[in-house]
Amino acid sequence: MLLSSSHGLLLVTVVVALAFDFLNGFHDAANSIATVVSTRVLSPKLAGSWAAFFNFVAVYLFGIATIGSGMIEISEVTQFVVISRLLGAIVWDVLTWWLGLPTSSSHSASVVTPARPSCAPGSESSSLATGLKLYRSY
Repeated sequence: MLLSSSHGLLLVTVVVALAFDFLNGFHDAANSIATVVSTRVLSPKLAGSWAAFFNFVAVYLFGIATIGSGMIEISEVTQFVVISRLLGAIVWDVLTWWLGLPTSSSHSASVVTPARPSCAPGSESSSLATGLKLYRSY
């Protein structure tokens, strides 16, 4: 059975989201535990376990906050915008990881958030505007 184009696009979106989630895990976890490991307060294994545990528990204690509220019109967001946003954040994460810059994956995703139709794929202003926002944020 062949996938329809909408199912294929959904599959691509899920795969890209899982890739970003994986990169977010090793990128942000290293930043959050670097101090306690480098000062030898905790072993890397224990620090990683604590970080995973408290990231999981924090959702239940404090809830989930959305930082994009009011920034974009939800009706204008398509799967292409979501994929573009995630791919932009992935590229930024890999680049900063490779250069050894301590940045946050979550923040890189939120910088790319203001993706409106004026910044849709194919728009000449999208790459420049996003690149400038990323450059100014760090």
